[in-house]
Amino acid sequence: IVVFLFALVFGAIGFIDDFQKLRHHANEGLTAPQKFLLQLAAAIVFTLLLRKDGYLSPDLYIPFFNTHIVMNWVVYMIFAAFVIVGTVNAVNITDGLDGLSSSVTLPVALFFAVMGAVCFTQLGVFAGAMFGGLLGFLYYNHYPAKVFMGDTGSLFLGGAIAALAFAYDMPLILLLVGFVYLCETLSDIIQVAYFKATHGKRIFKMAPLHHHFEMCGWNEKKIVAVFTAVSALMCLLAYWGVADRFSL
Repeated sequence: IVVFLFALVFGAIGFIDDFQKLRHHANEGLTAPQKFLLQLAAAIVFTLLLRKDGYLSPDLYIPFFNTHIVMNWVVYMIFAAFVIVGTVNAVNITDGLDGLSSSVTLPVALFFAVMGAVCFTQLGVFAGAMFGGLLGFLYYNHYPAKVFMGDTGSLFLGGAIAALAFAYDMPLILLLVGFVYLCETLSDIIQVAYFKATHGKRIFKMAPLHHHFEMCGWNEKKIVAVFTAVSALMCLLAYWGVADRFSL
C-alpha cells in the first residue's frame, strides 16, 4: 500500500504539472524548483515510512557480490531521497517517443513481479499489476500514439520503480534495471555540460539519447524496439546479479 500510494503521489505531482500546462496553454507547468521540492518531500516521507515499517536497512546491498556496505542512517536517507528523485525524473525524460517509456518499463515491472513471487511478497502483485496495466496502455500508446501518458503517467511509473527498488531493499539494482533511463539522463547532462563548456559544441546530435538516434535516421519503432530489448537484457542481468541473495 505504501509503495502504491507513493507512486500515486508522484502521479499527482505530474497531474498538477500537466493541468497547469493545459490551463495556461503553455509548455511550462510547475517550475523546476517546485517539482524538485515536491518530489524531495515525497521521497523523504516514503523512506521514513519504509524505515518505520522495517523494510529499509542502512546496509546497502551490492548485486553480484552478495554483500553489503554499512552506511550511517542519515547518509543513507539522503542517498535514498536523491536516488528516488533522480529515478523519477529519468523515467520522465525517457517519455519522449510514442510508447518508449511504457515499453522500456515493461521488463522492469516484470523483474520486480518475479522478485515478488520468489520472496512471497505482495510487492510482486503490485509490480505484476503495473506490468498488465502497461500492456493495456501500450495498445493505445504505441506508434502512432492515440493516448499520451504525460507527466502524470511518467512520474507515476518513475515513483513506482524507485519505490519497488527501495521496498526490496536493493536500490543499486536501479543501475541495471534502469539502465535505459540512466543513459537517457546522462546523455542530457553530458550534452548540456559540454555545450556550456565548449560554447556551443555538441556530443550528441540531439539530447536526450532517443532524439540522437532519430537524427541518425532511426524511426520511432526501431528506437523503441532496441531500447526495450536493452532494458530486457539488463533486467536479465539484474536477475543474475541478485540470484545469490534470493537463492534463485
